[in-house]
Amino acid sequence: MIKFLIKSTTYALSIISVVFTFVPESVFGICKIFPSFSDETNIVLMRILSFIIVLILSMAIYALYLHKRKHIYIKGKNYSILIEYGDLLEMNDCRKVITFDECFTTKVGNFASDIKPTSICGQYLTKYPIPDIKRLIDDAQLKPAKTKSKYQGKERYESGKLVPNGEDLLMAFAQLAKDGKGMFRSYDEFLECLSLLWKEIDKYYGQKDVCISVLGSGLTRIGDTSFTQQELLDIIIESYKLSSHKIKLPYKLHIVCKERDDFSLNNIGQNI
Repeated sequence: MIKFLIKSTTYALSIISVVFTFVPESVFGICKIFPSFSDETNIVLMRILSFIIVLILSMAIYALYLHKRKHIYIKGKNYSILIEYGDLLEMNDCRKVITFDECFTTKVGNFASDIKPTSICGQYLTKYPIPDIKRLIDDAQLKPAKTKSKYQGKERYESGKLVPNGEDLLMAFAQLAKDGKGMFRSYDEFLECLSLLWKEIDKYYGQKDVCISVLGSGLTRIGDTSFTQQELLDIIIESYKLSSHKIKLPYKLHIVCKERDDFSLNNIGQNI
């Protein structure tokens, strides 16, 4: 709220300064609020009233803008991030990062170890079936992790690693528990995954924008903590800003968010 008032007041002061500079003082004396007061006093009162009106209008317009906006840019010396509402699978002219589990499971279903049909990965596989994921992994020369997955001892891949599939990038993300559910054992492991992801994107972005979702905001559990989409977005942004591996300008990182009642682009950065 304080940030909103400061911004609105700044806009109002900028506008009223221009008005006071170019509008002759005599104009403010045309309408006398208090006829019994001197002309000078009425001019001062009209100026004050004008500022109040401009401030109210600035607050109303800025509030409408915040309510209606669908994207926000975060720019730094060597990076550009575009956070926007939308559907990751509908994004164009970019390389989309699709999150899989650590074993690159491609079976879509309702068992604990299956890819859920409603997830981004499930929707992707339904729309673009992958008949031979092992061939894609071999083509990327991706080596399995030294340890096996806790789920049925399957081969697993390090969380954050990418496998190209045409223009898309398939990502080993959630680790699998013994029951087949996706998880990270700790917050630190999640950060390590992000750190590796930025390094992989730097290798594969190929002079194109890259689009990711708010990683971890689906069914994946992170330790014993339950993070909201708002908190996860701030963590992802901060991790990318601190990484030495970034997409070179003019290309940028897109983070595609789902519209939710407990989430707002206006609250970005409040959890850091």
